[in-house]
Amino acid sequence: MKKRLFLFGILFLIITSFIGCGNETTPQDRFQAFIKSWGNQDFAGMYDLTSQSTQQKIKKEEFVKRYQTIYGEQGIEVSQLDVKFQTPKEEVKPNEKGEIIFPYSVKMNTLAGPYEFTGKAKLVKEKREKEENWYVVWEPSMILAGMKEGDRVGARILPAARGQILDRNGAGLAVNDSAISIGVIPDKLGTDVAIKEKIAQLLGISIDQINKSLEEPWVKPNLFVPIKIIAKDQKAKLDQLTKLPGVSSQEVPVRYYPYKEIIAHLIGYVGNITAEELQSLKDKGYSQSDLVGKSGLEKIFEEKLRGKNGGEIFIIDGKTNAHKVIAKLDPIDGENIQLTIDINLQKEIYGQFQKDSGTAVAIHPKTGEVLALVNSPSFNPNDFVLGISQKQWKALNEDPKKPLINRFAQTYTPGSAFKPITAAIGLKTGVIQPDQTRDIKGLSWQKDESWGNYFIKRVTDPEKPVNLKDALIYSDNIYFAQTALDIGEDRFLIEAKNFGFLESLPFPFPITRSKLVAKDNFQNEIQLADTGYGQGEVMMNPLHLAIAYTPFLNNGDLLKPTLIKGENDSKIWKDNLFTTEAANTIFQDLIQVVENPKGTAYQPRVSGIKIAGKTGTAEIKGKQGETGIENGWFIAVNTDNPRLMIVMMIEDVQNRGGSHYVVSKVKNIFQHKELYPKE
Repeated sequence: MKKRLFLFGILFLIITSFIGCGNETTPQDRFQAFIKSWGNQDFAGMYDLTSQSTQQKIKKEEFVKRYQTIYGEQGIEVSQLDVKFQTPKEEVKPNEKGEIIFPYSVKMNTLAGPYEFTGKAKLVKEKREKEENWYVVWEPSMILAGMKEGDRVGARILPAARGQILDRNGAGLAVNDSAISIGVIPDKLGTDVAIKEKIAQLLGISIDQINKSLEEPWVKPNLFVPIKIIAKDQKAKLDQLTKLPGVSSQEVPVRYYPYKEIIAHLIGYVGNITAEELQSLKDKGYSQSDLVGKSGLEKIFEEKLRGKNGGEIFIIDGKTNAHKVIAKLDPIDGENIQLTIDINLQKEIYGQFQKDSGTAVAIHPKTGEVLALVNSPSFNPNDFVLGISQKQWKALNEDPKKPLINRFAQTYTPGSAFKPITAAIGLKTGVIQPDQTRDIKGLSWQKDESWGNYFIKRVTDPEKPVNLKDALIYSDNIYFAQTALDIGEDRFLIEAKNFGFLESLPFPFPITRSKLVAKDNFQNEIQLADTGYGQGEVMMNPLHLAIAYTPFLNNGDLLKPTLIKGENDSKIWKDNLFTTEAANTIFQDLIQVVENPKGTAYQPRVSGIKIAGKTGTAEIKGKQGETGIENGWFIAVNTDNPRLMIVMMIEDVQNRGGSHYVVSKVKNIFQHKELYPKE
């Protein structure tokens, strides 16, 4: 019986030993687990699989932090980490030291582009808590190839130069320049509150803002702490500041807008990326330190202008402090964008506004190239780049003239500037003929008694029947109201759409669509009549108005506005709106608006220029009988080899001569023939 029990015990031990052997984790399994943790950036899991010799050299917290710091956003910005270990087909046996060696490969994306390396890992068998298993002998080269104990990793972004925005002649409108960073060195600043008050006063900021900068966690007594950036042309202010104890300065790169207010709304500006912007742009390679277009063309063409940053990763030798570059990606600079804008013309037009509010557009009437897009009042975009103060921001927002509004992108009632469009539709539909007259009596008119107390009024009664030329020369509201009624609302809407109403302009800058009616149709025939002379609910964008006049100089073809120099697309947006004969008729009549002594644009006379044009005064009021605000329009084009067309609208011209006030300013511009675009 005892012998049987003895044999049974031996058999049990043999069986259990086989079972134990079957459950033992192989070195391949252990290393595969290590590789998996590495690929998942589970650095704590990696550490748990490292050898005792490793854990004696580096603590778990330090191990995890080191990987996180180097691989993270403050380091080399690792993404798509792929660590591989090819499991051997045959059993791998320990060497004479009892070690097993496994090869591995690592691939990752970094701020320096794709980076990969290979290595060999050493595993040793160790007994822990009565159980033997295989553990990885970790080396710093498992962070990055070539790293040794004591080495550090360095990384830096190689910034791409932002593309510049240039005018048609190559003048810089948005350029890469430098400015002056004003800062303080804490241990030299001292505790004198009066010094901080003086700094705050000169920089236009609060003492709290200075204190907030000084309280940043990275600040040290001997380090330069930036407070505010100022333009490098502010030399007097710089001299005052740097004479104060503890104040210092450094030159820093900035985006600069040389023409400041003159072209601010078109060009826009850049600023520090916000958390919300970063969230939506992170997949495109943006980081929290990047600048991004905030408005205007800087925002519209952000992707082209920005370029692509490069990067560099290097190992700093722990003994010699020598740098060894292990990965480098050269930056790709952003594209320059050259506009059709002529900044000298833009500057001249802007100067005509002085303190007036309004907008102006200039185009080449034979090509559709946009030469100027002007707003007044405006703002200095450099203030936003350098850091706008609360006082400046409040002043801009509370200014009753609203300098932040982009007027050239808005729509306005065009008034009589719309009449040539009604004329073109009338000629096309056969409702009017050039020499056909309307016998209109007096200064007011209504179709019949169904209009109640509503009358359409005109300024001048020529005391004779009026033809198309007369109607344009005198700017006869009644003539064009009657023409619109004869055309009829359905046909008027169809033909107006051919001019681009209710469509987005084929233009890279967002422009509000012009409309003929607020809803789908005319509400009544009074509204149709008012539309004929540019009142009612007609709303036109100034650029669209300029483009709408191009058929008069191009045989009935409506040109496409272009902003980017060298665009190869067709210059025609819509062709054959009306006949060449109709186009010539209206163009010749517009010459008479300026040349005929009775024309609304005859005065003031300016010698040496030959232009055609049309005035417009749009009264903005609640109802008939009220006195409303008047906006004055003038659209003009030179007639001798037409190369320049200007649309200008000035707000609040009542009691200042109405549209005549605008005529004088536009004529002043046409005197500068050196500003006409070359053929």
